[in-house]
Amino acid sequence: MTKQELCTLAIKSMNNAYSPYSGYKVGAALLCDNGKVFTGCNVENSSYGSTVCAERTAIFKAVSDGERDFSMLAVAGGKENELSDKFLPCGICRQVMAEFCKPEFTVLVVTGENTYKEFSLSELLPNAFSL
Repeated sequence: MTKQELCTLAIKSMNNAYSPYSGYKVGAALLCDNGKVFTGCNVENSSYGSTVCAERTAIFKAVSDGERDFSMLAVAGGKENELSDKFLPCGICRQVMAEFCKPEFTVLVVTGENTYKEFSLSELLPNAFSL
C-alpha cells in the first residue's frame, strides 16, 4: 500500500466520526507490517474524557485482532469535512503509539486531498516513556 492510498483511507474514515460537540471529524488508517489495514475515527462523548481519538481507535482495533507490528499511520481531520493540517496526533495517542511502535514508525498527517506531511514517532514524541 502506498502512502497516498493510506492517506485516502484516513480521509474516508473521517465520514464515520461521531463529533457532535467539537464538529471536528478525524480519520486514521493504520498499516500493519503484514499489509493489513485498520481504520478508525474519533468518537466523542458528552463526558469529554470518554472521547476516543481516531488514531487510538485504529490501533486498538488492530491490537484487539491480534496485531502488534505496525509500520505506518495516516491521520486526516477537519471541520465540516474541510481537511486541515492541524491534526497531528495528541499526546495520549503518541504515547499509545510508543507502546506498540518503534521510534522510526511513520506518521502521515494529511494536509490536502493529495498532500501530507511525514513524521517519525521519535520526532513527535522524543524521549518517549517506555518500560
